[in-house]
Amino acid sequence: MFEFQLLAVDAATAARRGRLTTPHGVIETPIFMPVGTHGALKALTPAQVEEAGAQIILANTYHLHLSPGEGLVEKAGGLHRFMHWNRPILTDSGGFQVFSLPKKKITEDGVFFRHELTGEEIFLGPAEAMAIQNTLGADIIMAFDECIPYPATHDYAARSIRKTLRWAETCLKQQQRPDQALFGIVQGSVYEDLRRDCAMALAAMDFPGYAIGGVSVGEGLELLKKVVDYTAHLLPEHKPRYLMGVGLPEDILESVERGMDMFDCVIPTRYARSATLFTRRGRIRLTHRRYRRDFFPVDASCDCYCCRNFSRAYLHHLFKSNEILSATLSAIHNVQFYLNMMAQARQAIEQGTFREFKQEFLAEYGSADAPQD
Repeated sequence: MFEFQLLAVDAATAARRGRLTTPHGVIETPIFMPVGTHGALKALTPAQVEEAGAQIILANTYHLHLSPGEGLVEKAGGLHRFMHWNRPILTDSGGFQVFSLPKKKITEDGVFFRHELTGEEIFLGPAEAMAIQNTLGADIIMAFDECIPYPATHDYAARSIRKTLRWAETCLKQQQRPDQALFGIVQGSVYEDLRRDCAMALAAMDFPGYAIGGVSVGEGLELLKKVVDYTAHLLPEHKPRYLMGVGLPEDILESVERGMDMFDCVIPTRYARSATLFTRRGRIRLTHRRYRRDFFPVDASCDCYCCRNFSRAYLHHLFKSNEILSATLSAIHNVQFYLNMMAQARQAIEQGTFREFKQEFLAEYGSADAPQD
């Protein structure tokens, strides 16, 4: 039911071209997964997300548990039917969201926290996270882990990964559905020895796939690259590798070069709502007055619905008029920009030219004469 095929490895880098088969379809990797935290991508319909080229989307266990509740989703026929998305879905375990809360109590068994609206005390541990995800019914589900903040001491991170590894074993024991693939999550902050220990212990548990977590928490691109450098190659070669919460185009391409296969982030839709759009020549902020009479598309090299039909001047007008359509058209473009970038990366890996592609892409993306934010 689940199969990962490693189709090619770039000759000059660790970049990989793969194919992951799931019950709801095939995912060509490396891939970017747009984020629909509450079971919906903000400002977009499922049809628009599919037209943009999305092969898999992400939803969040923590938020769906709070509302509408996994029981209601199950009564609706599962998450795919509930949100009318017939392609693969990945659900995060909720660990990142829980550990980001200002008031929580971390124990050896899980985390106590307060409901965001009602104030009710809620407990979430590995068994609870698995039960929620089994009920939601996503194709790929994540083990419950402790997301280590940055910065963290070596001692704290060491104690944390021991907890994450115990929780990973519990998640494996609690996994009930053969139509779901459970991924383990490597933690360890920025410490090479802890990342190695965690990765090797998880690899011995033989998960269907693996993720690197605890990055994009403020450590910056250089430390991110180092973490991926000394972690990715420790993960089983013939299993998919997922870098959680990353990120900007430059972060993704650097991580593809280091052997990662799957990525997610809220950036494309979040930036779209604030009028920040991605182009091959860098980011632009369409509320700037320079775009008031700019009748070019957002990106002349893009074939998305927005760029085929509308000008920068029109989007500038929509944002200035506070029209909802501004967020929709901008999100369509940003999501497709990311997915087009991944398609180009896959082609470059197949051709053995990924490093050249990355260098050319980033040189143009960061060109000095581009109109920036």
